[in-house]
Amino acid sequence: MIRSKRGAHGKGKDKLGRSAEPTIVKVPIGTVIYRAGQDQRDEVEEEPIADLSESGQSFLLCTGGDGGKGNTHFKSSTNRVPRQHTKGYPGEEGWFLMELRTIADVGLVGYPNAGKSTLLRAISAAKPKTAAYPFTTLHPLVGVIDLPEYNRATMADIPGLIEGAHENRGLGHEFLRHIVRCKTLFYVLDMAGSEERHPIDDYQNLRKELRLYDPTLVAKPSCIIANKMDMPTAAENLKAFKTRFPKVHVIPVCAELSEGIDDIKQYIDKQVLI
Repeated sequence: MIRSKRGAHGKGKDKLGRSAEPTIVKVPIGTVIYRAGQDQRDEVEEEPIADLSESGQSFLLCTGGDGGKGNTHFKSSTNRVPRQHTKGYPGEEGWFLMELRTIADVGLVGYPNAGKSTLLRAISAAKPKTAAYPFTTLHPLVGVIDLPEYNRATMADIPGLIEGAHENRGLGHEFLRHIVRCKTLFYVLDMAGSEERHPIDDYQNLRKELRLYDPTLVAKPSCIIANKMDMPTAAENLKAFKTRFPKVHVIPVCAELSEGIDDIKQYIDKQVLI
């Protein structure tokens, strides 16, 4: 609980009381503030009251109170020794939820084990854990990508998505809220189908989950990262994928071998940082 110190009472000879010191809370860029109920703190209003997405941005969460008027305010030629006064009023208070959403130029979206963490390791200095089981990544990880002409971009490895994520299944909303902040989405697909799923189905299901959570997500600029192209069935699946979705931009890569990384950097430099 955060509470400002109270002011002091007024003093004689028309002196004012001490003003309460304002409480300033510094938060990271990307903090969203919601109002919560005092009795049931798990109930949070759906619409945020503040979205602090820019550096230096500020928001007045609660207004402080004000002191009342002393008897000197009622002094007049006919009321030389007034005995009137008015009471002050307390400051505002309430329960609030502060949520941090990751901000990145590129957000990696894909099923568990599609190779998102491996791709982030290959393209940046970030060192996320990798393993052959779901939800290796439990929190968004952001890596910085060095580009030509001293440009830089940030890429977020968002935890893997599963069917029903929009209903908060799996990690659900724990990762979906971070995708909202990303300028561009990279759909990382296991083009080899090594998890016994077809990449066409994966792409359609990923877009479905995003659309059900927030329709604006599927309208974001996007690109397909066709990963695991070193495996036998990848080339055939890629051909079928391009036939099914001829208008989407596809970059074939093998993150494990760092193949196709330069193509991704070039795409980010030309299409994302504009």
